[in-house]
Amino acid sequence: MMNFGGADIGNQPFEDAKFVVIPVPYDLTSTYQAGSRKGPAAILDASANMELYDEELGVETYLVGIHTMAPLEIDARGPEVMARTVRGEVARVLSAEKIPVVLGGEHSVSIGAVQAAREMYPSLSVLQLDAHADLRDSYQNASFSHASVGRRIFEICPLVQVGIRSMSREEARFIEEKKVRTYPPDFINNYETQVKKICENLSKDIYVTCDLDVLDPSIMPATGTPEPGGILWNDLIRLIREVSEHCTIRGFDIVELCPIPGMVAPDFTAAKLVYRIMGYINRINP
Repeated sequence: MMNFGGADIGNQPFEDAKFVVIPVPYDLTSTYQAGSRKGPAAILDASANMELYDEELGVETYLVGIHTMAPLEIDARGPEVMARTVRGEVARVLSAEKIPVVLGGEHSVSIGAVQAAREMYPSLSVLQLDAHADLRDSYQNASFSHASVGRRIFEICPLVQVGIRSMSREEARFIEEKKVRTYPPDFINNYETQVKKICENLSKDIYVTCDLDVLDPSIMPATGTPEPGGILWNDLIRLIREVSEHCTIRGFDIVELCPIPGMVAPDFTAAKLVYRIMGYINRINP
């Protein structure tokens, strides 16, 4: 089994680890390019080639302990059943007072993680980093589709979306009627004001769900549904850093990596993002 950070680094005993990595290689409802089921393995493989010293934070984050679980067994009965499996595992991690790190797989796996986090932290809100609103009530007869993640989360707890640049007419109407806090990528043009608003709309306890297509396809082409005009690396990192200073990140996921054979840069970017977020969490809550 592959471990996050390498053979030894991500194999700390569960009881000694601060972070627990949960690979979920699932992409049953993918509708454009399938392949995100291979994302968790690609992230784990790339993570073994990272420098474990974080040059921004000046620390070796792995020293607080990273435990990597075996990939969750896939249930072919549908995304709602799979969400229940994810919910159970994330609840177990949270009840042990550890930080769950879910590696998708398609975005639908995030629903179960948010359900578990909300149960543990009743005041929880969610920061969704994404190119797509994902606010359809259902898509292709699946209410737990990757295209309905935002809608299901909105029904669970307050939701703030950042990076959104693609939606249906139905979703645009829903955003307007329900006053969903949605920010397009151009928030960086008025960064200080917009990030302040983003933080103000989040509660103290948050869960971060990051669909990698929030990044511009020039640096993240390996997604199932890439969209032009996305956020670049430094802007995304800056946003997450500032959010982590205002809120307590209780768990997070990185989803929708659809690896491209022979192109490892997107895999490495995803792994680096996971490790950097771990670092931000540990810096604020050592």
